Amino acid sequence: MITTPRLEQRAEQHYMGIRTRAAMSQLSTVIPQSIGEVFAWLGQRGVEPAGPPLVRYYVIDMEAELDIEMGVRVVHAVSGDGRVQPGVIPAGRYATLIHTGPYDGLMAATANLLTWAQANDITWQISKAGQDEVWGARIEFYPTDPQAEPDPQKWETELAFLTRGS
Repeated sequence: MITTPRLEQRAEQHYMGIRTRAAMSQLSTVIPQSIGEVFAWLGQRGVEPAGPPLVRYYVIDMEAELDIEMGVRVVHAVSGDGRVQPGVIPAGRYATLIHTGPYDGLMAATANLLTWAQANDITWQISKAGQDEVWGARIEFYPTDPQAEPDPQKWETELAFLTRGS
């Protein structure tokens, strides 16, 4: 199930994350391992999470690798240590929707959001770095913990993409 996309203004949010490059085929391993590592890192330092885990997509190259960052929101920025680094989700206007169901439905949910934006003349905050298109903020938030909710049909994922002119 996919909710109707909408626009919303959001404040800046701090997070701690691990940035890496990975092929699509590696995401089902890389994402949970990295998120678990960030949660462990926060726990070792007594830093409380301030929201669900997230994946931030910087560069999407489905044929090769994606430049992504797995993270957990925190109230205040803290110093990183080489692997786990602070990050900021920029303030601005985001196009959002909620996908409920297994993660393999996220590509269809993303296509739905992209199509809706195009039909409504909404453009994305994207810059160029060489041949790459770099997203200002293209984020998946994971409020449902699969360990607490084993039924994938009940998993919720929020998509939030920063729009241009925010």
